[in-house]
Amino acid sequence: MFGMINSAVTAPDAPSPDAPLPDAPLPDAPLQRGDVVALSLHSWGRLGEAMATHAGNDVFVFGGIPGETVAAEIVALRRKYVAAQVVRVINPSPHRVNPPCGYFGQCTGCQWQHIDYPTQLDVKASIVSDALQRIGLFHNIPVLPTLPAPEQFGYRNHARFTVWRSTGELGFVHRERRRFVRIDRCLLMHDGINHLLAQLQERSAETSQLAIRASAVTGDYLIQPTLDNPDIPMATGQKRYRESVADREFLVASPSFFQVNVAQAARLAELVADALQLSGAETVLDAYAGVGAFAVLLAGQARQVIAVEESAAAIADARENAAGLDNVRFVTGKVEDALPTLPVRPDAVVLDPSRSGCQPAVLQTLLELAPPRIAYVSCNPESLARDLRTLCRRYRIERIQPIDMFPQTHHIECVATLALKPAAGPVVLASASPRRRELLSGLGLDFAIAPSNIPEEQLPAESPTDMVRRLSRAKALSSASMPAAASGYYIAADSTVVLDGESIAKPADAAAARAMLTRLRGTAHQVVTGITVYDAATGRCITDAMSADVQMRNFTDAEMEQSIASGTPMDKAGAYAIQDDDFRPATLRHGCYSNVMGLPACRVIEMLADLGCPLPPVSAMSVPDGCQRPCPLQPHPPATPATG
Repeated sequence: MFGMINSAVTAPDAPSPDAPLPDAPLPDAPLQRGDVVALSLHSWGRLGEAMATHAGNDVFVFGGIPGETVAAEIVALRRKYVAAQVVRVINPSPHRVNPPCGYFGQCTGCQWQHIDYPTQLDVKASIVSDALQRIGLFHNIPVLPTLPAPEQFGYRNHARFTVWRSTGELGFVHRERRRFVRIDRCLLMHDGINHLLAQLQERSAETSQLAIRASAVTGDYLIQPTLDNPDIPMATGQKRYRESVADREFLVASPSFFQVNVAQAARLAELVADALQLSGAETVLDAYAGVGAFAVLLAGQARQVIAVEESAAAIADARENAAGLDNVRFVTGKVEDALPTLPVRPDAVVLDPSRSGCQPAVLQTLLELAPPRIAYVSCNPESLARDLRTLCRRYRIERIQPIDMFPQTHHIECVATLALKPAAGPVVLASASPRRRELLSGLGLDFAIAPSNIPEEQLPAESPTDMVRRLSRAKALSSASMPAAASGYYIAADSTVVLDGESIAKPADAAAARAMLTRLRGTAHQVVTGITVYDAATGRCITDAMSADVQMRNFTDAEMEQSIASGTPMDKAGAYAIQDDDFRPATLRHGCYSNVMGLPACRVIEMLADLGCPLPPVSAMSVPDGCQRPCPLQPHPPATPATG
């Protein structure tokens, strides 16, 4: 099987896969277009390519699979990345298959024909999970397995072709090489579109771009723009056509959005209805309604549907699509403008924005309206994760369901099901430190204490900052894993003193305290605190680290021994407390004073606010004097450093 693969992934004008590889460029020589290099592929890229690193460059490799070793031709040198294409698979993945399309590698419209379909589904779910963790800062969100498409080929009802003006040929353009590829039959398109393509081929030189929409169910089609060539045997220039989803016909105007996979679109509507849990008594808001597909398909399950859409052409189609449904009302305008003026508070909301996601004003208004349930339909995991960060100030995610609308490509559709969070859970401090209790009390918060006793050891080659971030996160999640922790905001911190890049932890005994203080005496060093706040109800987990610059004074040996005898150093990183009025060991030079004490109070407030935790008024909060960091609690920090 793998012997057949190589020819299918060979790019136009690339070296033959059976030919010996040319000499690779020298390690210190800049890459050139046309170079062929051996690459180890380690992860997925932004547009369905596999990623590699070569001579310090990020290389995006079309036709690869993470885990493989390949020979790839450099096809483009961009400002921020290098584009390459597989010409030979050296160590193939067990998930590699032979692409059925002869254009694969020449046309980049399909990115994943070389991957078996079950693996495509798994990768899509993992990409959604990664975006939720990396962008949304969610921990352990239930991303369900991707729902497969009933047809892996022949599912598209919409094609946009580039026309080669000198010949009238229709085709696609390679994304990186920018070369035109004539297409006589696209395996993603259903037969109706390919039939129209055949009749338009070499007859469309009067335009540079041509769109075909056709329904495999109704038989209707549109071709844009209008073509005057008398050799074209069918009408062109139709303004709209009839499509069918779930046994319901929809008029779709040429500029309007409509799902390209109607079988999966019907499944999508079912998922949205399940997410909203409609009983028939609800007012449903269909935001970004398009031609009214969701509004029409949900109308029979709701008391009324209010559909908002900016496009006048789409609204015109939507009104006709809803003919006979007296409980559907359409509003023409931007969603961010229409939401604040709704005559009623919706009980359920469908969000189906473009790839860029929702405007911030839309999300803010939804937080204020607080409809009990939201179904967010997204074709972009990254904008979905970003918007869920905001919505989860008041909502929790019940589930994320990926659905494969676009087999053989990297594109992913999701339905996120959101419900209002229960009453605010408790604030929990995952620490027994009296200093952290004191600082949190100063914020005016009522809180419980649930210490986490995880090992506090530095990993090999781990930086001090990475260590405190990791430990604070582990402490918060450990505390939140206790049986009674179904909801709540879990706060955890870990601090270390850093001198010359080395972490100095808590002393084990008096001798260790003496050695630490002797080493730190008279030095300028840093105190780094990792801080995590975890919302157990939503799964959002924010982790940060803050650093403060500290100057240790030249205390005497007698002063040091007196401090050690008091026991103060024994539970503190670096064996001292900046707030120790008897010893007065150090001065804050720059940064957050409470950070040096072990809990950056100002950052805690910012994190809690980001998570939607109800907070006391700022006037009821206090932090120790001397913070050198602008923050909500001290908008005008003192101009000179404070002493401990």
